[in-house]
Amino acid sequence: MNTETTELFAADTETRNTPSFSKGKLPTVLTDIYQDNLNMVVWERAFSKELTQAIEEFISNNPDFSKSVNVSSESAYQELQKSLDDLPPTLVQNIAELVDMFCCLFDLKDAGVRLATLNSAMCPRFHVDRVPCRLVTTFHGTATQWLPNHVLDRSKLGHGSYGQPDHLSGLYQDESDVQQLSCGDVALLKGGAWIGNEETALVHRSPMVSARENRLLLTVDFG
Repeated sequence: MNTETTELFAADTETRNTPSFSKGKLPTVLTDIYQDNLNMVVWERAFSKELTQAIEEFISNNPDFSKSVNVSSESAYQELQKSLDDLPPTLVQNIAELVDMFCCLFDLKDAGVRLATLNSAMCPRFHVDRVPCRLVTTFHGTATQWLPNHVLDRSKLGHGSYGQPDHLSGLYQDESDVQQLSCGDVALLKGGAWIGNEETALVHRSPMVSARENRLLLTVDFG
């Protein structure tokens, strides 16, 4: 592992075995997802000027876009190009590369892809995903928020909140506990269906956005 670009985060000596996260500026950091003490890994990537322009033009022309498709690992680009024919080739290529990486990492023959333009929080409450692992990346706009395991009380998730909003339910103690990914980050989030991670899945939510802001969100799941 490249120690110059990858950092491992742990709360303190008392919580050193608590699932934490890893981040780095190289895509190889994604292989850290197999470490038992991690429930998220983040590749901090930067967009090329060409991709940034393609994303902005696409959002401008498709403010209400939302599609879900299942594609094979062997022909992801061709299938995405056919199913998402509104997308510029540069964006299709970028998504196809992420699908190929996801399938290679988990030895999958296919994957489920969802791309959506959003102007409201899709999942505004903190929650865990009932999947083994999900790839999440925000191509444009405000990115996903999450909570480190050591700051939260999981008994306050879902019905345990008794209808209280997240910030009043006791799920976490201070707004500074809420962490946020950056636009462009590629994150792998361990879910509740990851064997051995049933009780430590990453707790996250969609960010609140203004009516004038459009997010472009991609998720990739096991097919």
